[in-house]
Amino acid sequence: MTSRATKLRSVLLAAALAVTATVSGINPAGATAQLNAAQIVADMGAGWNLGNQLEASANGVPSETAWGQPTITQALVDKVKAAGFKTIRIPVSYLNHIGAAPNYPVNAAWLNRIQQVVDYAYQRGLYVLINMHGDGYKSVTGSWLICDAGNQAAVKAKYQKVWQQVATRFAGYDQHLILESMNEEFDGQYGTPTQPCYSNINAYNQIFVDTVRRTGGNNASRWLLVPGWNTNIDYTTGNYGFVMPTDQFRSPSIPAAEKRLMISVHYYSPWDFAGEENGTITQWGRNATNPAKKSTWGQEDYLDAQLKAVRDVFVSKGYPAVVGEYGSVDKSAFDSANNRYRADFARAVVSTAKKYGAAAVYWDNGYNGQYGLGLFNRAALTVTQQGIIDAIRAGLAS
Repeated sequence: MTSRATKLRSVLLAAALAVTATVSGINPAGATAQLNAAQIVADMGAGWNLGNQLEASANGVPSETAWGQPTITQALVDKVKAAGFKTIRIPVSYLNHIGAAPNYPVNAAWLNRIQQVVDYAYQRGLYVLINMHGDGYKSVTGSWLICDAGNQAAVKAKYQKVWQQVATRFAGYDQHLILESMNEEFDGQYGTPTQPCYSNINAYNQIFVDTVRRTGGNNASRWLLVPGWNTNIDYTTGNYGFVMPTDQFRSPSIPAAEKRLMISVHYYSPWDFAGEENGTITQWGRNATNPAKKSTWGQEDYLDAQLKAVRDVFVSKGYPAVVGEYGSVDKSAFDSANNRYRADFARAVVSTAKKYGAAAVYWDNGYNGQYGLGLFNRAALTVTQQGIIDAIRAGLAS
């Protein structure tokens, strides 16, 4: 039996959530709309990363302009939406914006700015992914989410407190907001995963899921995104130690057979084409015309096998996948045809992801020209790589 006080609290909570949804520009009815795995991946559509902004930092202090990008504006997000993107991933660093133990308070102004940027996209009906991005890199000043650090008890306590604050801030947002536990977490070397480092990564993911769920509101049924070792497909799908978190605190309203956890992977293969900063390998795929400029591995068959493995291990079990980052750097200074192959690569990643039940989110680092990954000029609010954007949309339509 429900008491009058409990009923009143329920009514007040429902009203508060409805107000939040209305203020944020989302129909209040959307707060209760629940999409299954296949539906949400399809609805996310084309994805784009607001890279090198809220995860940028200087001397351990996050700042959206620290790496040379302009202040983020509503106009930029509107430009991205107008180009056809339906999902924006917003990488976020916390670093020295986190206060002292035991409560580890997040700087209020920083949390307010994160929410404001989220709202730029959320108010427009876009899907928004936010994560903890730069805090796990040993190369970043102030990083602390280090899987082979000595004092793991302190690391885990800090991680729990930060996510508790972030999740509480966004508890009223509907399913257009997806939270991602962390970014490319690993011990810094690119070889076989080490133990107990991988066990600590699994523990972080479990803390994330439990913490977010316990904050209540829409977080009890929100889609949550978790990665394996360095978001590497082989080390996440293979027998290297990844464990999908349990979801014991999720809302009882979620159908028993339905998952609300997603798996995060990144795709930059072959690296000599996608990321290596020289002019040697500039072509990719079956349309390449110069064998000397084409990588000897990582072509369409490899891409298909990689995303098929994600499908077989996770998607087939009800866990949708998100290719949270993919892309290839601009080497057109060395090969005038390079942007055509970059477009071929983007189209192939998107269409193959769709084939195997995954959404794909292009990594835009805000830079144009040599070795850049930008699709837009963020200062001028112009499109710089329409061909790649067209290819992404074609990949979705394939």
